[in-house]
Order: sequence, then structure tokens, then C-alpha cells
Amino acid sequence: MKKDYQISDCRVVEGCAAQYQITVYINPDKEEKRYLIEEMKVDEHTLSSALDPDELSRLEFEPNHIALIFKRPQNYSGKDQFLFKVGSTGVFLFKDRLVVVLSDDVPLFDGKQFSKVLSLNDLLLKLIYRSVNHFIEHLRIINMTVEELEAKSLQAIENKHLLNIFSLEKSLVYYFNAISSNGVLIEKLKNNAAKIGFTAEEMENLDDLIIENNQCTRQAEIYSSIFAELMDARTGIISNNLNIIMKTLTIITIIIMVPTFVVSAFSMNVKMPFNPQHPFTFWFIVSLATLSVLTIIMIWRYKRW
Repeated sequence: MKKDYQISDCRVVEGCAAQYQITVYINPDKEEKRYLIEEMKVDEHTLSSALDPDELSRLEFEPNHIALIFKRPQNYSGKDQFLFKVGSTGVFLFKDRLVVVLSDDVPLFDGKQFSKVLSLNDLLLKLIYRSVNHFIEHLRIINMTVEELEAKSLQAIENKHLLNIFSLEKSLVYYFNAISSNGVLIEKLKNNAAKIGFTAEEMENLDDLIIENNQCTRQAEIYSSIFAELMDARTGIISNNLNIIMKTLTIITIIIMVPTFVVSAFSMNVKMPFNPQHPFTFWFIVSLATLSVLTIIMIWRYKRW
């Protein structure tokens, strides 16, 4: 699918075929790929990398354009089972045109950072900046979700909550690698700023972008380290809770078995030491069974089991 945009009054709006400066290809079909490769002279491997979620961020200079691949978080859905995924976006910067290629339809130009777009170079930096902010938002969501699952896992015996936490930790590893890869790309943009043609204002925005991505990288690293170190502690607490439950069930079983044994002993077809026809025989057996239960309970409390 293809969408055309243009910069009007410092904003990105949908444009007509004669005026568009920005073209977005969403999961391009064979015909659109052929046009990009043959007419726009986009490298076929680079185009495939823009649709590959496992591709690393990179910067390449072609004869008639600049090609960038950067990482972005994919939108989360319930079917992902607490696994946050990472996607790739390809940006091809020509002299008077910007081409964006991505695998799924996501809102690209929403948010306050797109309220003032001065040039295609500026738009390129804002796209990367939006991806960094998107990572930061997801990291906050992951942190809150892990805290909620952690509270549930300490009280539950089943593995569901633990498996969800493992999925979130796996997501953090992917996010950390993706954010670090974006950091390398941003540094390359700064080193080649003169070659790309960034203005002084765009260089300031690029410096802000570097700071923001470094903070995002540090945040992902801290979360990943904390969750990994606390997982052993969570597992130990859950095992201890299970041991406490098993001990309690064992004590309850003993409490039930002792009076059962007393009653069963007097129910055997053997000679009893007193007259079984006596009116207080039944109450004597019941009292003896009750006394045995009280004795076990007193021993339990005395031993602080």
C-alpha cells in the first residue's frame, strides 16, 4: 500500500500526485518493489532489510540517495502473550524526496514532534526521535506490567505469571539490542552530518536525539538487569510458599488421620475393655478422638510448625 504526503505550513499532510514529497510504502507488493528497485534505484538487499525485523540499524550512501534502516517497537496486541516485538523501518532520502518503507501500517506523523517540520532532513530526524520515544513508552509499560505480575506470582502456584514475566524479560533483551543498534546509527548520522547536509538547527536536534537515545538505552539496561537478578528471588519465594502450603496440608492430614485411627480402633471386631452396651460408650470414643485432635493442635502450636 502506498501513501503520499507533503510538507505544508511546517506540517506533514496528505498530498496529491503532483506535489508529494514524502511516499510511504506499507508492506509493498511486487509491483511497488519493482518500481523502487528499477526506477528509484533502491538496492534490493536494503529494501528487503527494511522489512526484516531482525535487521540491524545501519546507514548507507548510494549514488542518488541515502539509505537508513532503524529499529522501532511494534504495536502490542493481546495475542502476543506479553512479548513485545521489534520491527524495522527503511528511510531513503533523495535530494527532494523522502521514501519510507515499513512492514505494517502504523501512524508515522502523529505527535507533537511533527508539529513543526522544516525540511526532509528534519523529518528524518523526527522519525527516529519518535521511534526512541516509542521505545521509552513501551519500557514504562513493561516495568508496570512486571510489577503487577510479580505481585500475582508471589501468591499463585501455577506457572502462568512466571512465564509472562519471562516473556517480558525476553522483550527487554530485544529492546536493548534494538535501541543500542539505533544508537550506532545516530552516531553515524552525526559523523556524516556535513555529507548529509544537516543545518545548525538540525545538528542541535541530532544532539538531543543522541541524549534521548542514550537515556533510553540506559533505562532498558537497568530494567533488564533488575528483572534478571530478581527472577531467582521470585522463584525462591514461590518455592517457599509452596513448601508452606504442603506443610500445612500435611498437618491437616495428620489432624484428620489421628481421630480416624481412634474411631477405627474401637470399630474393630475385637473384645473391648468395657461394656459396649454402656450408654456413655459412644461419647467416650468421641471424646477420645476430640482429645487426640486437641493434642496434635497443641503440639503444632508449641513446635511452631
